[in-house]
Amino acid sequence: MERIYLDYAATTPLDERVLAAMMPYLTSEFGNPSSLHRFGQTARAAVQTARRQVATVLNVDAKDIVFTGGGTEADNLAVLGYLRASCPSGGHIVTTAVEHAAILQTFKALAEKGYDLTILPVGADGRVAPDSVRQALRDDTVLISVMAANNETGMIQPIEEIGTIAHEAGIVFHVDAVQGFGWFPLHPLARHIDLLSVAAHKIYGPKGCGALYIRRGLELQPDMYGGPQERHLRAGTENVAALVGFGKACELLAAEGEKRVRHAYALKALFYKELIAGSETYCLNGTLENSLPHIINFSIAHKDRAVVLIAADCKGLALSAGSACESGAAQPSHVLTAMGLGGEELYGSVRLSLGKDTTEADIRKAIEIIRTIAGEEPNHG
Repeated sequence: MERIYLDYAATTPLDERVLAAMMPYLTSEFGNPSSLHRFGQTARAAVQTARRQVATVLNVDAKDIVFTGGGTEADNLAVLGYLRASCPSGGHIVTTAVEHAAILQTFKALAEKGYDLTILPVGADGRVAPDSVRQALRDDTVLISVMAANNETGMIQPIEEIGTIAHEAGIVFHVDAVQGFGWFPLHPLARHIDLLSVAAHKIYGPKGCGALYIRRGLELQPDMYGGPQERHLRAGTENVAALVGFGKACELLAAEGEKRVRHAYALKALFYKELIAGSETYCLNGTLENSLPHIINFSIAHKDRAVVLIAADCKGLALSAGSACESGAAQPSHVLTAMGLGGEELYGSVRLSLGKDTTEADIRKAIEIIRTIAGEEPNHG
């Protein structure tokens, strides 16, 4: 059976060019970057090259990049590391109702430890209003965290406006950019972002590898102690091969990113036009405007999403119900719930996400499969 993968928001396949860059560091170049001999210094140089490659995409200094074991760790290091260093006894923290679990669960845990938590609502389009951020601020507000773009709906948040509000108020601003990374410019210095998290496996790099941008002068404290690696913020011998892969993926992103964006926008427009536009069977969740080019979330009338996903997989089509990090399709999406969806729209929601190698034929085949699952007559026109 031919299989079509349309779940790139969950993860991307490792680019062959990334794998080729990694291979020497999985075989002959096995040195520890902390060692002084040639083996070690070769590995150390490779890590520093990767750091520069990641920094180049973000338009920041390589010294301001700290490598982590993934996006979740980067989020946790940003939030908890900053609060441990600057506000250990509590304070007011602000986030939104549509954040990834890596942020929402961390903030809820902080609330249990005495921090005063404000979770901002979003509109029907899934976006938070900058004015609601401004109105939520208090004299004791110490941290704002808003994602760059939502992993379930693809909706892009007004990061630049929120960054300006935070900057003017002197409040540290963290952005979870794991899903938005590579799809639109994320330059922390231009957007008044103090802390920004990214991950390699969303851009055709290896899993288990992420990075955190830390604004120069901002102090963080680690949760794990040991050696001096990563500015004393992440002890332990570096995963050199993974970091090399992350760097190579960033290099390719810098060269091919605009082409990938145009390609995804064209396929998304095709999918929307051919399946959703004007239909009473399918409903777009969110909007086409202010959304990532590769994600489209929609609901199928009278269908439960678990049934849709299983039926699609049986026909060779890989879709998802939303975040791959949540417990599964049986649970209603907290993102769509926050957007005001209920009933069939909530429980019939499906996420389709595109990649650089997705073809028009893939999209047309996916439309045919979805129509069959929805009970429509096949369209042979």
